[in-house]
Amino acid sequence: MNRLDDSRPFVPLNIAVLTVSDTRDLEGDRSGATLVERLTGAGHHLADRRIVRDEVEEIRAIVRAWIAADGVDVIISTGGTGFTGRDVTPEAIEPLFEKRMDGFSEVFHRISYDKIGTSTIQSRATGGVAGATYIFVLPGSPGACKDAWDGILKWQLDYRHMPCNFVEIMPRLDEHLKRGKLRQA
Repeated sequence: MNRLDDSRPFVPLNIAVLTVSDTRDLEGDRSGATLVERLTGAGHHLADRRIVRDEVEEIRAIVRAWIAADGVDVIISTGGTGFTGRDVTPEAIEPLFEKRMDGFSEVFHRISYDKIGTSTIQSRATGGVAGATYIFVLPGSPGACKDAWDGILKWQLDYRHMPCNFVEIMPRLDEHLKRGKLRQA
């Protein structure tokens, strides 16, 4: 199902990773480390990596700054997608979306269901686009990060993936704004 066209060049993207947690530090951030390992292993660049508390305005401030940055093409957050009182990542990030990516959540839950069954409904994983930047909001477990990367993001963030991928439409994401944030792939 996932096919790469080797006649097309690989286009490395600049990807920022945000871990949302009240308790983790860089050393104990296994989910963030999993994402960094996978994205750099695939040939992409780590644009930035941060850990932030489960506070809507703190999360939103970092994501807004990355959306505005020319050096960030993709933002992946991990953590804060559950239902407890401190799980606020979707509330912080979804209002920033210009376009929501319902298919990301649906495919993520399909992949997750195969691994953890109905427990997948305890995640509010989501995705969208804002300011010509792709944004993916993942659960805070290394397994969920692996599932999202290996099953979806690895393929859609690869220009060689056929029949289509996110990279090939990046130059057109902000055409309505006429500001040309992104380079031609």
